[in-house]
Amino acid sequence: MYNLIDRAEWRIHHDSVADLLSRLKDAVYDAEDILDEFRWYETKLSVEGNAISVEPVIDFFHSVTQGSFNKVTDIQKRLNHLSGQLEKMGLLQAVPWFDKSFRPETTSFPTEAKIFGRDEEKDKLIRLLGVPTNNSAGPSGHKRKRSGVCSSASNQICATIDTNEATVTSVLVLPIVGIGGVGKNTLAQDICNHSKVKRRFHLIIWICVSDDFDAKRLTKEAIEQSSGEVPKNNNLNFLQGALVNSLNTRRFLIVLDDMWDENEMDWKRFCAPFRNVLKQSMMLVTTRSPKVADIVRTMDPFPLEGLNEDVFWEFFKLCVFGSDTSNNYLELEPIGEKILPKLKGSPLAAKTLGRLLGMSLDLAHWDRILKSQLWELRQEETDILPALWLSYMYLPFYLKRCFSFCAVYPKDYNFRKKDLAEIWVAEGLVEHQYW
Repeated sequence: MYNLIDRAEWRIHHDSVADLLSRLKDAVYDAEDILDEFRWYETKLSVEGNAISVEPVIDFFHSVTQGSFNKVTDIQKRLNHLSGQLEKMGLLQAVPWFDKSFRPETTSFPTEAKIFGRDEEKDKLIRLLGVPTNNSAGPSGHKRKRSGVCSSASNQICATIDTNEATVTSVLVLPIVGIGGVGKNTLAQDICNHSKVKRRFHLIIWICVSDDFDAKRLTKEAIEQSSGEVPKNNNLNFLQGALVNSLNTRRFLIVLDDMWDENEMDWKRFCAPFRNVLKQSMMLVTTRSPKVADIVRTMDPFPLEGLNEDVFWEFFKLCVFGSDTSNNYLELEPIGEKILPKLKGSPLAAKTLGRLLGMSLDLAHWDRILKSQLWELRQEETDILPALWLSYMYLPFYLKRCFSFCAVYPKDYNFRKKDLAEIWVAEGLVEHQYW
């Protein structure tokens, strides 16, 4: 059955296969639950040292039969019916996959030694943050000319940021908007680590928002980073007061990364402490949602598009070959050039599919990926789902299950490797290894 599921996933872009596959998985999970229950009764017999007792067997029989209904028989019928239907769908008889592990170390700091094709966007964003250019006065407090980068809705606020000593009644908010994987996070990190930005702001706060926009949590994180102390009081009014006291004498930059919440009241509640802040304090918000950008902005949103074709091709070759040259594999270039437009200029898609292509620098492997039917998945014009799905499909089946299990955790959950491995073992997804 597992092999059948693996083969069916390659045709999941067909609605009929997707429906049957979902039902087959449900039946397989039900069968696994029955087997787990049986193993529990087996273990009970062994632990109690009563191997000849039939009581646990009778208990198990009663648990799977309810009157004339028999769980085992029902599951078997479902498995036979659904597997028979799927076999008629013309599935692949052999599934290509690679059992290779890629385990890059990651930290909370920028890991990219070089950012491709974003110099112009970085310079524009730094100027929008009010950081002086080489021809402007530095952070010494001298007057400087405004750069005229604000929207009409925020001109009144921008007109007041000519000196550093006074305060403004509302913090400026600049959203960066773009599809997932286009590089919003990487660009924001690069900006925060820029020497001029560090000199400009007394304090830089980074908060990963994700889909859990909770004003109390975000305020706590801001207090911890600004004061170095963990607030013990959980009252929102107290927390906001503490944040005001922590920020009122410092020019700050707050980055809210990966924001999804479209509730305007939640946003206003979070922003309540940011009144009468030091001039030229800023807030930078990264989001995929134009609606979120419209809610939070006091300046025109900054759209981040995919990398341009020439730069993207160089980046793609680096992801595949480990360098920006493919001279030793010239026969692969035409296929790579055909795959490139499908990645929508997304660095994430290039990295993900690049690793997959780099596993085997073989013409047949590359051609198989180019012609995969998974590119036919319904998607928006800028969607990179097929590229990411292909990478998932080439995992061996047991790793797919381990990966899928992680979906029960909330977004941006910080895993502990040892704990996760033990849970996988407990769930029967991998076997325990004794060292």
